[in-house]
Amino acid sequence: MSEPIPVIRTTDHGTARLMPDVDRARAWLLTVDGAPQSYVDLDEPAHLEFEYARRLGFVLDSVAGAGAPLDVVHLGGGALTLPRYLAVTRPGSRQDVVEADRGLLELVAEHLPVPQDAGVTLHAADARAWIEAAPADSADVLVGDVFGGSRVPAHLTSLAYAREAERVLRRNGVYLANLADAAPFAFLRSQLATFAALFEELALIAEPGVLRGRRFGNAVLVASHREIDVAVLARRSAADTFPARVEHGPALREFIGSARPVDDADAVPSPEPPDGAFGIG
Repeated sequence: MSEPIPVIRTTDHGTARLMPDVDRARAWLLTVDGAPQSYVDLDEPAHLEFEYARRLGFVLDSVAGAGAPLDVVHLGGGALTLPRYLAVTRPGSRQDVVEADRGLLELVAEHLPVPQDAGVTLHAADARAWIEAAPADSADVLVGDVFGGSRVPAHLTSLAYAREAERVLRRNGVYLANLADAAPFAFLRSQLATFAALFEELALIAEPGVLRGRRFGNAVLVASHREIDVAVLARRSAADTFPARVEHGPALREFIGSARPVDDADAVPSPEPPDGAFGIG
């Protein structure tokens, strides 16, 4: 059998590369313009390589009983890591994946196809436009993982966007977002304040070094109207290969401080990562 070789293609929004992992027979890393976007193992779709993906997985594992199917909307497609994960951990789930880069969707469908019976439907569309047109009370979980290059687009950071996300979610639904920032956390605090204006419960999962302002990094935002199982999330996050902390309640309110919700007119993308923050050699 021949060794897999990298695939490079110019898509709608950049240069995408699929690179095989030399240590895992059918595992691939997707980068767009050099920034790592996704890692998938076709033989083991429940394997989550990236730390932030594992933290999202911890939340997805906790939102319903083990194995119970969910209706999930993924804003941002990449190589469909989390849809693959849910298809095997919660079989029977109905999943919509919204990705603005049609060429990227076609690349992934060609080289890393999802099984036809996985319950995953792909949509080439802008994330905000799609949820604005989506039916109310139609999703159990909404995952926001949209990056234009290495930055969250501004139109996916405002109160108007958050309000649409809340409308699409069912009453006990959960919103998750992969964000990135560094001290003094102007962007991250504003995102927490924005979702706190609409949701009764909020939590943040991030490495202690990031929260202490020592480096730029990812943070997972969790928002819901129902109680978040903080104890389970904290235990699993602390036991991870790259331990993370869960902020909740008074500590999180203190972190938000005087930050205010973001209006469309004032919305800005997440900050540009410093050189080397997410790059690969």
